[in-house]
Amino acid sequence: MSARADRLRLLRTLLAERELRTHADVRAALADAGHPAHPATVGRDLEEVGARRVRGVDGQLAYRVGEPPLVPAAPPDVLDDVLARFVLSVAVSGNLLVLRTPPACASPVASALDTSGGPAVLGTVSGDDTVLAVVAEGHDPATVADALRRRSLGASALTPTD
Repeated sequence: MSARADRLRLLRTLLAERELRTHADVRAALADAGHPAHPATVGRDLEEVGARRVRGVDGQLAYRVGEPPLVPAAPPDVLDDVLARFVLSVAVSGNLLVLRTPPACASPVASALDTSGGPAVLGTVSGDDTVLAVVAEGHDPATVADALRRRSLGASALTPTD
């Protein structure tokens, strides 16, 4: 295998296993693994492997590659932390949940639900202060909403609006 092919394979592995937020982080990780690369080379390699900067469960941007998922599954305590920090209310409408957050806090909640919500949450769409979560068939949306409320440290402050 060529040095370039080895570097690309290594890059894919590094992006799957680490939080690499910048080109400098990527260059350092490659160098640490014995594959030093020029900044322009790193840029081309990131593009070639299909890497994109996406927001993780902590709200920070990091490079990710591959399908699925672009964001690795977060541990359950991360979801609990995000729910406790950002979710103000949970409402149910049909198989949809509407989670309200402070301004600019919906994205980390949506990301945490997408990666840690389990099979009950098919996916989310986030705005600035609102997350829309789709509950999968076979799961009771009210039960899922109640579970999210309980997992939040501020569960007593959440008022059911379903």
